[in-house]
Amino acid sequence: MSTAPTADRDDTGLFIRALRYSDPVVRALESELQLEYAERYGDPDEGPIHPEQFTPPEGLFLVGFVGNEPVATGGFRRHDDGVAEIKRMYVAHEHRGGGHARRLLAELEAQAVRAGYTRVVLETGLKQPEAMALYQSSGYVPTEPYGYYSQEELSRFFTKDLDLSAGA
Repeated sequence: MSTAPTADRDDTGLFIRALRYSDPVVRALESELQLEYAERYGDPDEGPIHPEQFTPPEGLFLVGFVGNEPVATGGFRRHDDGVAEIKRMYVAHEHRGGGHARRLLAELEAQAVRAGYTRVVLETGLKQPEAMALYQSSGYVPTEPYGYYSQEELSRFFTKDLDLSAGA
């Protein structure tokens, strides 16, 4: 898999590149994310994740870097015909508030369009108000529960129709 940036650096200095979900850089950030889930919810995320789900053409995993430091992650995998599911959005604590999550989310959406998806879904939790605010301010709207956490009262589910011109 290429380690070339998927997009030029933006005004925050973030550049994004695709990495395998099994890459040590991804695994390190995933460990930080799981610690955060445990702090907020009492346990790490136990939803099933299979690394091959983030492999093109049906999936992709991205890491945002500031300089040589990996600071943000997120990926998408196939959910249904024409629908991708965004997973594992995370920004390291010391890099929050700089627009990196919004930038990574926009890149995930553009890459999902390039992969042939027309809509995305995601699940987040009530104890992640900053994530809910990001998704809602990015055009996501509530949708029906699905998947592993569909019965969890703390889970919230969102969807967005993708801008098909964004992947061109």
